[in-house]
Amino acid sequence: MANYHEEQNRQNILRLREHLKVLPPFLGEFFRNRADYTSTRTRLGYAYDLKLFFNFLINETRDFGDLSIDSFALEDLGRINADHIEEFMEYLSYYITNRDREGAEYSVQNKMEGKSRKLSAVRSMLAYFYKKGKIAANPAELVATPPVKERAKVYLDANEIANLLDEADSGEHLTKKQRDYHNHTRCRDVAILSLFVGTGVRISEAVGLNLEDVDIENGCFKVIRKGGDEAILYFGEEVEDALAQYLETRLKITPKPGHERAFFLSMQNRRITVRAVQNLVKKYSFLANSLKKITPHKLRTSFGTNMYRQTGDIYLVADLLGHKDVNTTRKSYADTKGEAGRRAVRELRLRGDE
Repeated sequence: MANYHEEQNRQNILRLREHLKVLPPFLGEFFRNRADYTSTRTRLGYAYDLKLFFNFLINETRDFGDLSIDSFALEDLGRINADHIEEFMEYLSYYITNRDREGAEYSVQNKMEGKSRKLSAVRSMLAYFYKKGKIAANPAELVATPPVKERAKVYLDANEIANLLDEADSGEHLTKKQRDYHNHTRCRDVAILSLFVGTGVRISEAVGLNLEDVDIENGCFKVIRKGGDEAILYFGEEVEDALAQYLETRLKITPKPGHERAFFLSMQNRRITVRAVQNLVKKYSFLANSLKKITPHKLRTSFGTNMYRQTGDIYLVADLLGHKDVNTTRKSYADTKGEAGRRAVRELRLRGDE
């Protein structure tokens, strides 16, 4: 029986094959080349972005309007210039697409992050065929990457984490209907939240946990990191207590067929989904009256930031979070300026010394 991550990869491969059916045939070579050193999720994202790019060239430009996806050849790829790519970047700011089966129109807007990701897909594709000598130039090299505004780092401090966990544990502010469900999900929800803030686990890693992956006695669990590598993560007493309480309940549940190994189960006794975890984090964050927009990733950020503040060891934090590049950790989790500013404001006296 395939584990969660193997099943996700299988589904992504099937989706990718469907996307390839509506992309120029020569792109199959590009995706086969990427298979050995990119994840199926990354390639699926590339397929979506490249489909949008080629549809733009055919439907929105004069130079390629006489072509169809099937007739778009490598020779035509060589006719793409920097102007076409820059026009594509402008097009991404706002465009109309059909999304539902009834043909209803939806507008799509891309911020700088979305534009950068799509430009990256186009660059990678053109760079591959240029390196292989199948096109004479790579015009994407002439297109500047859209500037991405730096966002304020959002994380929870110890008091905010305590409030969030207390809310999940007590269910004090839930509606009567919500409290009925809470009686069945309290231990699970507290365990999931504790796992995020106590270990920095990714949401896919938490959802993918199996019973045999969690070792309560030795205070550790096994996860599949990005890229498929296995890692052993450790947890402290508070996380241990939360996991142990949930496990006692979990072992009394009979899961639906195919979900027997799943550690975290939904109310339907199936492996809990990413969307369900996102929703429960949002719910308890709202009930805890947090002014911050909290997501599972922000709870992971909280672990990384608080761990860095406690240890001052950026390499340790990078290792705990599974970052291969320590600069990713330094940029996203080491909020030294934010903490210094917070201390300075708290020490400010508006009326002088009394």
